[in-house]
Order: sequence, then C-alpha cells, then structure tokens
Amino acid sequence: MDDVSAITALIARYADCMDSGDLDGVGALFADGRIALADGTPLAEGAEAVAALYRATTRLHEDGTPRTAHLVSNLVIDVDDAAASAAARSRFCVVQQRAGALEPIITGVYRDRFARDPHGWHFVERRMVPHLLGDLSDHLLLDPALLATEPPAAEPPAAEPPPA
Repeated sequence: MDDVSAITALIARYADCMDSGDLDGVGALFADGRIALADGTPLAEGAEAVAALYRATTRLHEDGTPRTAHLVSNLVIDVDDAAASAAARSRFCVVQQRAGALEPIITGVYRDRFARDPHGWHFVERRMVPHLLGDLSDHLLLDPALLATEPPAAEPPAAEPPPA
C-alpha cells in the first residue's frame, strides 16, 4: 500500500472505531501518539490514556455506539519521505441519530501528524479544531462550552513549506 493510502486508511479507521463505539480501538490508533487541543496542548497520550479520555467524554447508547457517522472529507496529505513523516488536514462533519432523525452535531478540521516506522504509518498527533457546534448533548459527556471553536476559514497547507 502506498503512503497516502496507508495514511488515509488510518484516518478512516478512526471514524470507524468512533462510530462503532470501539473506544479501545481509538486508543490503539494512538499507541504512539496523542490527542491535542487546536493549540497543541496535549489531552491524552498513548493507547490507554486516549481510550480513557474517549470513555470519559463520549456518550455510548444502549446499542454500545454513539449513534454517529463521522464523515471525513477534503483530505490533504503531505508526505516527507526523507523524514518518514507526514501531515494531513481534513474536514469533518459528525451526524447523529436523534429522535428518529439524523442531525449534524459538529463540524471542524482534523490536523494530523504521522510517522512511519518499520511496522508502517501511525498517528503522532491529532488536533481537533471544531468550527460549528450543534446539539452535542447526546454525544458528549462534557459541557460543549468547553470546546474552543474557531470560525471556518481557509486552512493553511497541511505542512509548512521548506524555508527558501
């Protein structure tokens, strides 16, 4: 599998784990990585800490899932072969089944960093940058007011260009 496809698969696996309620699977994706705020402040690092963060903040329903669909689009991946690293930017929209209807509950941007080792690609960091918030009461176990949001804007390139 080529580098871009492997990284795309990691991003998709995150959404699949979230939507199936596999919070340990989310943690496993970050065994060598961390979840951070938009400004880079770490929230959790390593598989156990990331899984614990998601268990503490994600509402799972009677079917064991958050009843969500994490839709990821506009993926831009910049691979640095020499450094065995990559940066990616994507937009997300989470929809949730609520009272028999599907509703968009949050949109934003994922800013991800990856590294390649002998076992393949893995997450180094995911920064979630919420832009628009809907009713998150059936999705999160925390006060949505705690989420720092940024208005939607043109995003910079996924990786900084090399100095001239």
